[in-house]
Amino acid sequence: MIRRPALGAIVAAAMTVMIVAACGGDGVSSSGDRRRTVTIGFQGVLSGDDEQLGVNALYGVRTAIEEINADASLPFRVELVSSDDGGSPERAPAAARRLIDDSDAVAVIGPMLSDATEASEPFYSEAGLLSVSPSATAPALTDLGFTTFYRVVAPDSVQGRAAADYISTVLDAGKVYSVDDRSEYGIGLSTALEAELFSDGVDVVHGGVDPARDYTREAAKIIAEAPDVLFYSGQYADFALLNKALEDGGFTGTVMGGDATRDPDFVTRTGAAAAEGAYFSCACSDVDTDPAAKEFVASYKDVNGGALPGTYSGEAYDATWAVVDVLKRLGNDISRESVARAFRTVSWDGLTRKIEFEENGELKRSTVYLYKVQDGEITDLGRISDLIGS
Repeated sequence: MIRRPALGAIVAAAMTVMIVAACGGDGVSSSGDRRRTVTIGFQGVLSGDDEQLGVNALYGVRTAIEEINADASLPFRVELVSSDDGGSPERAPAAARRLIDDSDAVAVIGPMLSDATEASEPFYSEAGLLSVSPSATAPALTDLGFTTFYRVVAPDSVQGRAAADYISTVLDAGKVYSVDDRSEYGIGLSTALEAELFSDGVDVVHGGVDPARDYTREAAKIIAEAPDVLFYSGQYADFALLNKALEDGGFTGTVMGGDATRDPDFVTRTGAAAAEGAYFSCACSDVDTDPAAKEFVASYKDVNGGALPGTYSGEAYDATWAVVDVLKRLGNDISRESVARAFRTVSWDGLTRKIEFEENGELKRSTVYLYKVQDGEITDLGRISDLIGS
């Protein structure tokens, strides 16, 4: 389980890295390190109901930077500046501008949520500042003409098809109730899921979350339809409330959510009994249980006060290392323009996957995993393609 830090601690940590980063350039660091300073930004959701997703990613970035700066052979050190967008498209442009206005920043890890990403990317493209998201999965993001945007996860068009195929084959569902939270992310995932379910011959009922967030009413509608599976496309905080309402209403079907619902806080919020048996699809890997990731987990815990990696921690870590791989290749020619240009051809064997991109900023190879709550813990069941035998 992730040890959930208090919001005050998160803000304090964010302020600390911002103050340190402000001392960037070619000066001497507080530790006496005389190497050139290169600043990397982080933009993500560090407040609100879904802050844990942002904390997971921020801690992954921090872990990578600690490891990078420990390598005395590198001709530079990296400092971090973070910007909280609250996961909101309204707050996202200002969060992006804070990083853009930092003249030392040569790349950004983030944004995280798809709506915030869509609202931020026009500004990053205009500034020529590289933006690498560890988690924004809305399919349209790579079709909107953003010139400096990349992501290290599969889009929801891939995730939705994989989840639908598992539901129709392994779960053998005849009827699915698909609910989205009306966000860019939710709509993109539910659209891909429903299209594949229809193709698989499954009866689909579509619903959107009640604008008043009346989960009791929403649960009653779902239960009345008697679906075999309820699939939720949205964030974990809302999914927990809906799932609790379904449990209270006597729903006997299977519940499944997309990648943004896969967080231990879902179990905490909905209750262990109600959470038991819930499934999650995610283009993210489970580094906690991966034997090859033991060193990363130990490093992550050491850097972040004992916290364990969570959803998108590994992806944020890989995104940071991929950016630094580019910095190493550029030598003394490090600028926003050179970093954005060179990142197009990055080839980095990351912790979670090989980081290589198509021209539109999508990964060349994508994988979708399935998770399930078992005995109160979110357990990795493996790759969906392996589980359905294709």
